[in-house]
Amino acid sequence: MSIFYTITLLVLSNVFMTLAWYGHLKLNQMGVSSHWPLVGVILFSWMIALLEYCCQVPANRIGFEGNGGPFNLIQLKVIQEVISLTVFTIIAGLMFQGQELHWNHLVSFALLVLAVYFAFMKV
Repeated sequence: MSIFYTITLLVLSNVFMTLAWYGHLKLNQMGVSSHWPLVGVILFSWMIALLEYCCQVPANRIGFEGNGGPFNLIQLKVIQEVISLTVFTIIAGLMFQGQELHWNHLVSFALLVLAVYFAFMKV
């Protein structure tokens, strides 16, 4: 069950992270935040990033083998990176519809999947 909680919290964390890092760009495009001072944009992003940390920290605590979870530190990081890029790709596709996936992006994602394979390979 800790695998499920870890992955779910990592997905949620990365949704919030992507919105914190890139959501303000969409708000600017829509004219919502175009007149906000930079400090206002930063504070807005920090509020969203707090939600990210509220998911990320428990995910790592639950998933880490030192706390009884199934993953070592390297595995947690590799999983997080793959989830991060997957979530980013989906959100960027929805929010910024002019962004296209090309063959080189797909190859890089395939290589990340291989990274997960190698990170979990028993040595």
